[in-house]
Amino acid sequence: MQLQTVWESGSNNPENAKNFDNIAEWWKNLNGKEISWVERLIPQIGGLSEIHWQPQRFDVTFVIVNPEIREDTLYWYKPDSPVQRNTTVQKLELDNLQQQLYLYPQLESEVVICIGFPEVKYQTLELNNPEFALGEDNILLLWEAEQELEIKISLSTENLAKLKELLA
Repeated sequence: MQLQTVWESGSNNPENAKNFDNIAEWWKNLNGKEISWVERLIPQIGGLSEIHWQPQRFDVTFVIVNPEIREDTLYWYKPDSPVQRNTTVQKLELDNLQQQLYLYPQLESEVVICIGFPEVKYQTLELNNPEFALGEDNILLLWEAEQELEIKISLSTENLAKLKELLA
């Protein structure tokens, strides 16, 4: 599998049609999935390498409905909206490793749009001096009465040995 699949409008590249089909299939397979839609201006100096992709307040995350590509235009719906949205593009780049599609709109040559899956956000729980116990089947139990919080952690024999080693 190639790391990047590129389609460009009007390209003479013999792989262009095949690349378009691969990207269209990837886009279609997003149906019903939550995606992130991130638009950035392409810096005049430094170009794409200078784009900051960290989350910003105008980035959006939504479940995409009925995505399809016809000719050089991507179509989709947002949930609970009867309005079909679209973007006509000059170029598409699919990062197969990161599973992100970069759109270069035809009418906004200074903009790039990155479509991908939202980053996994881990929830952090902070326990202040919790009580704990090690139960049967290597179950570590942590609880804090003040927060009314209880956490059960199932440890493998190897991880239990590591924990005991760390605490020694």
